[in-house]
Amino acid sequence: MQKLTIFALIGFVAQLMDGALGMGFGLSSSTILLSYGLAPAVASASIHMSQIATTAVSGFSHYKFGNVDKRLVMIIAVPGAISAFLGAAFLSYISGEFIRPYISIFLLSLGIYIIFRFLSLSKKTHIKEKKSVNKRFLLPLGIAGGFLDSVGGGGWGPVNTPALLSHSGIAPRKVIGTVDTSEFLVTVSATAGFLIFLGHDQFSWLLISSFVIGGVIAAPIAAWLVKTLPSSVLGVLAGGFIILTNTRTLLSSIQISDSVLTFVYTSLFFGYLLIVVFSIRNHLRVKMVRKQA
Repeated sequence: MQKLTIFALIGFVAQLMDGALGMGFGLSSSTILLSYGLAPAVASASIHMSQIATTAVSGFSHYKFGNVDKRLVMIIAVPGAISAFLGAAFLSYISGEFIRPYISIFLLSLGIYIIFRFLSLSKKTHIKEKKSVNKRFLLPLGIAGGFLDSVGGGGWGPVNTPALLSHSGIAPRKVIGTVDTSEFLVTVSATAGFLIFLGHDQFSWLLISSFVIGGVIAAPIAAWLVKTLPSSVLGVLAGGFIILTNTRTLLSSIQISDSVLTFVYTSLFFGYLLIVVFSIRNHLRVKMVRKQA
């Protein structure tokens, strides 16, 4: 019962983050599960199975609140679903112990990218918009996002959301809603791949049910909050959390003393706090400039 409660809480926080930022469920969940010692394929498979329910509720909620560009959904979802299936096949045949450090490095890199991405967004008083999105840009974007989503346990949002925010003329809330909605098809495809290549006995059903409970509760709340939450600050918070947890996983896999581990981790934690404070100050400054404009 205690594990069920803990995992349900993780699912709630992860989905709240994902629904508000267009990213975060897979990354934060896989980061925690890898630190628990789960094999990367099992962690990713379980996350994707639970996301079938959470992405369905999230997509419907975003649609009801008018946060979805229906044309864009299918353009990125179809290539993403195909590559997600291939990514599931790839991960299923790789040794968990072999790939675990590489997955942590990938997640750590995405955490750093997310922080810098949202720090740069928080400095802008306005975003220059374009009239349309080039399909030649969207196709490789969907392919990369789908593959990395399966292999890393998360990657659809971190690849697609920042790219669409910087290249499209769509309102940020519609970018987030569109990415979250299109993720449903990608999740179904990845889960089908894991079921075929891993088998249903490799799924952690306690984990899945816990994540579904927490995620389904959080999904409509996140869709409503996306219009008001300071996404720049939340993005930095999410990125820092991913960095801290995966740094711990990487350092634990090499032979270093406890004192060095404590020093590195403490330094990272205080650096993280400084970046969060910096992000909040930027957000308040931009808010004040917009009021005066």
